[in-house]
Formats: sequence, structure tokens, C-alpha cells
Amino acid sequence: MLTGLKDRMMSAARSPNAERVLFGVSFAESSFFPLPPDLLLGPMAAADPAKWLRYAIVCTIASVLGGIAGYALGHFFREWLLQFEVFQGQLAGFQTAFACWGLLIILAKGLTPVPYKLITIASGLASFSLPVFIIASLVTRGARFLIVAWLFKRFGPQIAPVMEKRLGLVLLVVALVIAAAIAFMLFGHGHSASICPSWVAGLPGAGGVSD
Repeated sequence: MLTGLKDRMMSAARSPNAERVLFGVSFAESSFFPLPPDLLLGPMAAADPAKWLRYAIVCTIASVLGGIAGYALGHFFREWLLQFEVFQGQLAGFQTAFACWGLLIILAKGLTPVPYKLITIASGLASFSLPVFIIASLVTRGARFLIVAWLFKRFGPQIAPVMEKRLGLVLLVVALVIAAAIAFMLFGHGHSASICPSWVAGLPGAGGVSD
């Protein structure tokens, strides 16, 4: 099923309505759609390099709006979601993690291949600070889509096979670099990784969860 869906997305990238489809897919992927908008964004940027920045911005705006929808799903349907054992068991962990690392979690996960919908719904479920969530989403999703669009604009369609197989790896490496920097700052301040350090607690959104 996913293969057929992917084929239809690739066909849409060459259609007159490509930009509208890109917006729709980017919005939906942040809350429920299974395939990433990069599959559309890359070919579109390669086919029309002059619009690569426009496409990246469209993708970012739609993704953040979709993220807000995912946040709303977790926030307003919290009681319904908590009927499922998986959410009951994870809520305490979500709240603890977001209270300490909320902003950094959103920044890292928004860039990596980890489905962003998991973070948007979890943010709403844990009542993480909405303004900080939006700003962090703009930064991290914007960075991801700018990277993808620029690479396709710079190297053209020939990079598509490499990106399809290695995009996740590239973004994962970037995320690991970020994680390494965070770990360096953490241990550089003489704190244990198991304790929320004061410099993290002082970040916007830290502690921004509630029962």
C-alpha cells in the first residue's frame, strides 16, 4: 500500500498542482500521514531549482501547521488517548522528559527521520508550552526542508537515488552531532545525565508541562 502511495506522490510532483499537494502532504505528515514530504520536495526542487526556497518554505509552514494539529489531538483528546494502556504507561515518562528536555527533544526529533507526528502528539499529551513548541518546530522543520531542497537544487535529479537511501542516515548523523554537543555541555557543567541540569531547566519551555 505504501509503495502505491509513494508512486502517486511522485506523480503528483510533476503535476500542475504539485505545490498544493506538497502543502497537503507536509501538513498531514505532522499528525497522521505515513510518508515524509521530502519525497515530493526533493524532485520538485530538482525540477525547478529557482523555486527551491519557495518549496522549502511552503513545506515548513504546512508542517508546522500540521504539527499544531497533532499537538491539539494530544491535548484535547487526552482523556480518550489515556484509555489506551500504551499512553497510560508513557504519560509519566513524557511529562518527565518534556519537563527537562522538551525544547531539545523537539529540535532533535524534528530534524531526524523519527516520525515527527510522535513528537507533536506527545507534546500536546504532556501539555508542553505551545509557543515554544511552535518556535522549535519552525526552526527544526525549516532546517530539515532547507537542507533537502538545497541538495536537490544543487545536485539535481541524480542525487535522488542516494538521498532516498541515505537521507535518514544524513539527518541521523546531524542529530548525533547535536546530541554530542548537548552531552558536551551537560558534562562540561559537571552534571549527571540522569538529572535535569539547571542550564537545561532554564531553557524556554522547560518545565512547561502539567498534569
